[in-house]
Amino acid sequence: MSDSLESLRRKIDGAAELESVVRTMKALAASSITQYERAVQSLDDYYRTVELGLVACLHQTGAGIHPAGQVNIQGGGRGATGAVVFGSDQGLVGQFNEVLSDFVVHALRDMPGNKSILAVGERVQGQLSDAALPATGNFQVPNSITAITSLVGRILIEIEAQRERGEVVQVYLFHNRPKSGALYEPVMQRLLPLDAAWRRGLAELPWPTGNLPEVMASGEPTLQALIREYLFISLFRACAESLASENASRLAAMQRAEKNIDELLEDLNQTFHRLRQSAIDEELFDVIAGFEALTLPR
Repeated sequence: MSDSLESLRRKIDGAAELESVVRTMKALAASSITQYERAVQSLDDYYRTVELGLVACLHQTGAGIHPAGQVNIQGGGRGATGAVVFGSDQGLVGQFNEVLSDFVVHALRDMPGNKSILAVGERVQGQLSDAALPATGNFQVPNSITAITSLVGRILIEIEAQRERGEVVQVYLFHNRPKSGALYEPVMQRLLPLDAAWRRGLAELPWPTGNLPEVMASGEPTLQALIREYLFISLFRACAESLASENASRLAAMQRAEKNIDELLEDLNQTFHRLRQSAIDEELFDVIAGFEALTLPR
């Protein structure tokens, strides 16, 4: 009986320590969600400003876009399709990477040419490799808002290098976007090329005032700068939304784990108290039996 009680006590102590770790991870995930959601919200206004700047430049410079320099936005032919996939490096995120990889596989299945995958996160990289989409470039998931900037810079350099070599013609972004509560959904955005379809989409944006926009300086350098900002913000926002979704998924997983641990602790404590009471009852019976044996007449 004492061995059983000691074993149960060790299990209870272990479950309590595990619950403490889960609560810490839950608190970290909740705080991380807040900072990434704030980053996404702060980007929305800036993203809107850049879009309006592009509308103004396109109205002034005309429909043709032929920028020079590092940003090559045109593309043609039937080259490979590039994809930037934002996943996770760590586990305890439920079906976060599985849902995203399935979405990527189905989205790229009917696209022409070969596929060139830039994977952010070891977990999603493994999922894509299992689906016969091995990554041609691998990046670690940033662990803070400030680390996103350097990651986006490296991704843009790699994309531009692949386009200059003619390895990719069009590039898509794939990531999970947070929804209400701890939910998320996989989404896709075409990043390049910035072609006639992209210009038509910008042309449909309403100008917020009744005054027609005008670019004061030379239109071409301004357009180049806005395009670079557009590409940078698109990648930055995708990464921030992915990190917010990852932490939301981890928070939900930790909440489920905490609930399961609480139920386990309740069962263990009930069993412990029952066995302890049984041990006490046995000792009392032994005392009573001994007393009766001593007091019986001989």
